[in-house]
Amino acid sequence: MNFAPLPSVDVAQVPLEGLVLDVRENDEWAAGHVEGALHIPMSDFVARFGELTEAAGDGRRVHVMCRVGGRSAQVTQYLVQQGIDAVNIEGGMLAWDGAGRPMVTDDGASAFVL
Repeated sequence: MNFAPLPSVDVAQVPLEGLVLDVRENDEWAAGHVEGALHIPMSDFVARFGELTEAAGDGRRVHVMCRVGGRSAQVTQYLVQQGIDAVNIEGGMLAWDGAGRPMVTDDGASAFVL
Protein backbone atom coordinates (compact mmCIF):
# COMPACT_ATOMS: atom_id res chain seq x y z
CA MET A 1 0.00 0.00 0.00
CA ASN A 2 1.22 3.49 -0.82
CA PHE A 3 0.27 6.32 1.47
CA ALA A 4 0.56 9.96 0.53
CA PRO A 5 2.92 11.86 2.81
CA LEU A 6 1.20 13.85 5.53
CA PRO A 7 1.00 17.49 4.48
CA SER A 8 3.00 19.56 6.95
CA VAL A 9 4.50 23.02 7.34
CA ASP A 10 7.23 24.62 9.42
CA VAL A 11 6.04 27.11 12.06
CA ALA A 12 7.53 29.95 9.99
CA GLN A 13 5.09 29.08 7.18
CA VAL A 14 1.98 29.55 9.34
CA PRO A 15 0.42 32.95 8.61
CA LEU A 16 -0.57 34.85 11.75
CA GLU A 17 -4.04 35.37 10.23
CA GLY A 18 -4.30 31.69 9.28
CA LEU A 19 -6.72 29.22 10.83
CA VAL A 20 -4.86 27.33 13.57
CA LEU A 21 -6.62 24.33 15.11
CA ASP A 22 -5.15 23.50 18.53
CA VAL A 23 -5.96 19.90 19.54
CA ARG A 24 -4.17 19.96 22.92
CA GLU A 25 -6.03 19.39 26.15
CA ASN A 26 -7.50 22.20 28.28
CA ASP A 27 -4.56 22.49 30.69
CA GLU A 28 -2.09 22.75 27.81
CA TRP A 29 -4.24 25.42 26.12
CA ALA A 30 -4.53 27.40 29.35
CA ALA A 31 -0.72 27.55 29.73
CA GLY A 32 -0.30 29.24 26.35
CA HIS A 33 -1.67 29.16 22.81
CA VAL A 34 -1.69 30.91 19.46
CA GLU A 35 -3.89 33.99 19.56
CA GLY A 36 -7.09 33.43 17.60
CA ALA A 37 -6.63 29.66 17.38
CA LEU A 38 -9.64 27.35 17.43
CA HIS A 39 -9.34 25.03 20.43
CA ILE A 40 -10.86 21.59 20.05
CA PRO A 41 -9.06 19.01 22.22
CA MET A 42 -8.35 15.76 20.39
CA SER A 43 -10.43 13.94 23.02
CA ASP A 44 -13.47 16.05 21.96
CA PHE A 45 -12.68 16.25 18.26
CA VAL A 46 -15.26 13.90 16.79
CA ALA A 47 -18.10 15.39 18.86
CA ARG A 48 -17.06 18.96 17.97
CA PHE A 49 -16.08 18.40 14.33
CA GLY A 50 -18.84 20.74 13.18
CA GLU A 51 -17.10 23.70 14.84
CA LEU A 52 -14.11 23.15 12.59
CA THR A 53 -16.11 22.67 9.40
CA GLU A 54 -17.92 25.93 10.18
CA ALA A 55 -14.63 27.80 10.77
CA ALA A 56 -13.03 26.32 7.63
CA GLY A 57 -16.19 26.43 5.57
CA ASP A 58 -14.81 29.03 3.21
CA GLY A 59 -12.07 26.62 2.11
CA ARG A 60 -9.45 28.07 4.43
CA ARG A 61 -6.38 25.93 5.07
CA VAL A 62 -6.41 24.44 8.56
CA HIS A 63 -3.03 24.46 10.37
CA VAL A 64 -3.25 21.71 13.02
CA MET A 65 -1.22 22.11 16.22
CA CYS A 66 -0.47 20.07 19.34
CA ARG A 67 2.54 20.02 21.69
CA VAL A 68 5.08 18.27 19.43
CA GLY A 69 3.16 17.13 16.34
CA GLY A 70 1.89 13.61 17.10
CA ARG A 71 -1.75 14.24 17.96
CA SER A 72 -2.00 16.94 15.33
CA ALA A 73 -0.64 14.52 12.71
CA GLN A 74 -3.49 12.11 13.48
CA VAL A 75 -6.08 14.88 13.24
CA THR A 76 -4.51 16.23 10.04
CA GLN A 77 -4.68 12.78 8.47
CA TYR A 78 -8.37 12.52 9.39
CA LEU A 79 -9.14 16.00 8.01
CA VAL A 80 -7.36 15.29 4.72
CA GLN A 81 -9.41 12.09 4.40
CA GLN A 82 -12.53 14.24 4.84
CA GLY A 83 -11.43 16.46 1.95
CA ILE A 84 -10.37 19.39 4.12
CA ASP A 85 -7.21 21.37 3.22
CA ALA A 86 -5.25 20.64 6.40
CA VAL A 87 -1.55 20.64 7.28
CA ASN A 88 0.30 19.50 10.38
CA ILE A 89 2.52 22.10 12.06
CA GLU A 90 5.92 20.40 12.42
CA GLY A 91 7.17 20.41 16.00
CA GLY A 92 3.91 21.82 17.39
CA MET A 93 3.83 24.38 20.18
CA LEU A 94 7.38 23.56 21.24
CA ALA A 95 8.64 24.61 17.80
CA TRP A 96 6.28 27.62 17.78
CA ASP A 97 7.67 28.81 21.11
CA GLY A 98 11.24 28.00 20.07
CA ALA A 99 10.82 30.15 16.95
CA GLY A 100 9.67 33.08 19.09
CA ARG A 101 6.18 33.14 17.57
CA PRO A 102 3.63 34.98 19.74
CA MET A 103 1.60 33.13 22.37
CA VAL A 104 -1.16 34.29 24.71
CA THR A 105 -3.20 33.06 27.65
CA ASP A 106 -6.87 33.68 28.35
CA ASP A 107 -6.08 35.23 31.75
CA GLY A 108 -3.22 37.49 30.63
CA ALA A 109 -0.52 35.50 32.47
CA SER A 110 2.82 34.78 30.82
CA ALA A 111 2.37 32.09 28.18
CA PHE A 112 4.42 28.91 28.16
CA VAL A 113 4.20 25.43 26.64
CA LEU A 114 3.01 22.75 29.04
